[in-house]
Amino acid sequence: MRVVLAPMEGVADAFMRKLLTDIGGYDLCVSEFIRIVDQLLPRKVYRRMCPELNNGSKTESGTPIRVQLLGQDPQWMAENAYRAISMGSHGLDLNFGCPARTVNKNLGGASLLRDPESIYKIVKEVRGAVPNEQILSAKIRLGWDCKSRCVEIAQAICSAGAKELVVHARTKEEGYKPPAHWQYIKLIKDAIDIPVIANGEIWSKADYLKCKEISGCDDVMVGRGAIAIPNLARVLKGADKMSWLEVKEQLVKYSEFETRGPKEKYYPRRIKQWLRYIAMQYVECEALFIRVRAVKQTKEIVALLSE
Repeated sequence: MRVVLAPMEGVADAFMRKLLTDIGGYDLCVSEFIRIVDQLLPRKVYRRMCPELNNGSKTESGTPIRVQLLGQDPQWMAENAYRAISMGSHGLDLNFGCPARTVNKNLGGASLLRDPESIYKIVKEVRGAVPNEQILSAKIRLGWDCKSRCVEIAQAICSAGAKELVVHARTKEEGYKPPAHWQYIKLIKDAIDIPVIANGEIWSKADYLKCKEISGCDDVMVGRGAIAIPNLARVLKGADKMSWLEVKEQLVKYSEFETRGPKEKYYPRRIKQWLRYIAMQYVECEALFIRVRAVKQTKEIVALLSE
């Protein structure tokens, strides 16, 4: 099996990727999406969004990372895909699943699920720009507001030349509400001849085994579960869940890094979001989450985490 860390925008930044891959178990990371509109982005944008490009496109622990692009113009997507590959990205990923309103209103992410022909054109153009030895992958949801075209969408991506597909087993309209409809991943997997990676509602080894049984997929991508249980990748491969004390050490390490530099202003919101997910898996976190949620200043939050 392979475990892939999901490209969670605003969550899985470079330091979070470092933190989780240092713990171990991940076979691949996908970067937060880089938004493509109507130009070839400068190299500094790629280095800012994916600083691992300066390290052979690997995290410090050696986990490969693949740049993800999001956009709707086939030509500009292709030109930027070639740039990412030329800078060392381990393959190239295309985002057709982001449910964010600001993305969708500009015809990006999941909005393209309503038009499989546009998805085909984007993938086809990008495939022509990306050397054949490089993996071109895509990430989709099951549709915009219904699942009836999920196989058609997957077949469009496959026939356009993608070599790997991640399927988040919900529609855009379903957001992140459980359950994940893994049975539709099985329909997709049976209809195309490229590897399929299952995504959605994998929080434990039991979830993984159930997902594998229903979807037929050995490989999985984990997102929110990865921040709820920081060693989830290892848990899926047979390890025990890390202790609350070990989790707290990771929170302190994260805080020490994210409270320095320009990202400090995002820290209170991000740490509260992280604690909310951890509290779902660790009862010891519940009281801490309540206390942190009541304060706004970074210094106060860090002090609470360090107690």
